[in-house]
Formats: sequence, structure tokens, C-alpha cells
Amino acid sequence: MNPGTTCYGTTRSVKVNEKETLLDIARDLDLGYNQIIAANPETDPWVPAKTSLVTVPTAFILPRESEYTGIVVNLAEMRLYYFMSDGGHDYFLTAPIGVGTEGFLTKPGNYKVKSKTVNPTWVVPESIKKLEPDLPDKVPPGPDNPMGDFALRLSQMEYAIHGTNKPWGIGRRVSHGCMRMYPEDIAELYSLVQVGTAVHVIYEPIKIGWGDGKCWIQVFDDYDGQITNPVSKVTDDLSFYETAKGPLEIDFKALFRALKEKTGMPVAIAQPKAP
Repeated sequence: MNPGTTCYGTTRSVKVNEKETLLDIARDLDLGYNQIIAANPETDPWVPAKTSLVTVPTAFILPRESEYTGIVVNLAEMRLYYFMSDGGHDYFLTAPIGVGTEGFLTKPGNYKVKSKTVNPTWVVPESIKKLEPDLPDKVPPGPDNPMGDFALRLSQMEYAIHGTNKPWGIGRRVSHGCMRMYPEDIAELYSLVQVGTAVHVIYEPIKIGWGDGKCWIQVFDDYDGQITNPVSKVTDDLSFYETAKGPLEIDFKALFRALKEKTGMPVAIAQPKAP
């Protein structure tokens, strides 16, 4: 991580191979369904035109946290960040997640990793048993277990960060509050995270960041309807950068377009005013 920079990665294009769906491309490049669809709204996700170009939104603005430590889950973005330090160097891992469906959204707040389990047994919650009464009380490890091969259980509410046997659900609202990851992503995260690691769960559909001498915005669908005045939120966030960087020249056309289109891709909206 570079001091003063909160924008990382690049947005690029890839060519669709034969019999490849947008979901295949998303998984290959560690993106969720929501990200690849939002970046390519005119493309059929199941039958994209062969050899056509698909936008790959692998650029990110870091979530707005006072300190980048532990795990940060941005529910609106459907993405997890894990911040680490080694030998005086700070860096992070990021991966897409599946989150809670309507009525079961994970409660934002501060948690800790309570335990780590390989090949977890799924103890079916009562909330799910009411909807699917034919489910057993417990599902042992194996291909039918929706928790996958690894689980990080959190300190409250029976929440967990775990794998999945249905990778198509990553980048979607599919769970009852747990956060699902691609099998390869949870395997890597599991190997790095220790019991006691802090987990900050936030809901931030509009992110503002700084990089390459400019201020950027990254907008996702506010599916929980928590932002009543997006423009006011952005101007409040921009005031933070004006304090730190000096007066800014705002590109309102780019700002309003980003708020309308919600592509999930960083868009430059301001830069320091010329002397």
C-alpha cells in the first residue's frame, strides 16, 4: 500500500472465449456476479457474443476506515478486504463475497474471528429450517455442505465467513447473513487469518478515494436504500479531501453520471485547482 493512495488496480478488457459466460470470466479474475454485470450492462451474462470484449473492473477504492486493520467487509460492494503488515510494509488481500438476502443482511458492526474450522459441519439455523423444513439438523462436510471447506466463525449472531458449494452465488444476495467466498479465496484467507482478528462489517455503496493526483468515486447499487441524498454524501466526503489536498475542481458531469450508472468502476471526479 502507498501512503496517501486509496485507489488500486486497473480496469481493462478481455475477449470472450467460446462457451464462456460472464460468470466464468468473473471467477477467473476474482470478481463477483454483481461487479461483472454492472460493468457490462448490455452484455448477455449467459451467452455473451463470442470474441466480444468484456470490461473487467479490477480497480478498487479502499473502504473508508480510520485504520486499515484486520478484515473489512463492505456489504454494498459485496467485497472483503484483509489488511496486513509485514516488516513495516502494509498490504491487503481483496475478494468478492456473497451476502445476506433481503431480510437477512449482515448487521454492520465490529466483530472478531472466534474460531477457524476445516471441513465444517453446517448446523442448520432455525431461520432456514422454517423456510426449508425438510433440511436435516446438521449437514456433514462434503459436496452438499453450503459452507465449503473452510469457515471463520465470528463473535456474534452465528455469522461466519466461509466457502461455498455454489460459486455462482458470489456477488449476489444469497445467504442468511453469512459471507460466502469462492473456494480458492477462502482457502487463501483461512491460511492468513488468526483467531481474534478484527472484522469490521460496513455498508458503503459510495466510496471516495485518492490516487494519481485525483479524487475518484466508486458507486454500487444501494440495494438496502440507506443513502437518501447521494450528492450530499459525496460533497461531504469531498470536503475531507479539500482539507487534506486544498481546493478541488469538481467534474460534476462525471460525478452525476457515476451516481446514475452505478457501474462499480472508479471514476475521476475532482482534481486540485490550478494555482
